[in-house]
Amino acid sequence: MTISPNRQNQLTFSMHGIEMQTLRQADERLSWLIDRVGELTIVLNPDPFQSLALSIVGQQLSVKAASTIKERVRALAPEFTPEALLAIDADTLRAAGLSRAKSASIHDLSSKALSRELDLDRLEEMDNEEIIRMASAVKGIGRWTAEMFLMFSLGRPDVLSVGDFGLQRSTKWLYRMEDRPDKKYLEQHGHKWEPYRSAASFYLWEAINRGIIDQA
Repeated sequence: MTISPNRQNQLTFSMHGIEMQTLRQADERLSWLIDRVGELTIVLNPDPFQSLALSIVGQQLSVKAASTIKERVRALAPEFTPEALLAIDADTLRAAGLSRAKSASIHDLSSKALSRELDLDRLEEMDNEEIIRMASAVKGIGRWTAEMFLMFSLGRPDVLSVGDFGLQRSTKWLYRMEDRPDKKYLEQHGHKWEPYRSAASFYLWEAINRGIIDQA
């Protein structure tokens, strides 16, 4: 598996790299899933500010509804910069479909980006937990959103979102686990996937996307 952003801002997971070999050797059940899925490509959003802003817009919405509202917000601010979004008043954002809370979050994100409290120019120097703490200081951004940012914008290779429902569901299925009230399915197996836990996560999500869970 080769994990390297290319000019199309993608992560490509091929079957012959050292990372894929490591995962397959470390975990028999995950190896089965990797073989079932095959090569995998993940599209990234390389613009960190845009990625965070769109994450806020899309929270707790269906894919279709989120797409519609994102396009409305883009129409209001085609350049999609902190300055442009901060200049849009809350009533206009709400008219585009954002809730009062999301409008406040967009303004807080924009303000913190401009003040460098959210220092998006330092991301390459920061470790995952530093970025999570910094991003979580923005209204409306919690740990899960910050973890998705690490994976789908920054392409960080070793992120495991233990609170993600899809990953919990897929892990429970893959390892044939009994119901747990605490939902700690990932904690039992995730240590085997270090330092490529993001790759394992992408394959676990793909099992849901392709309906493999329902077929097996």
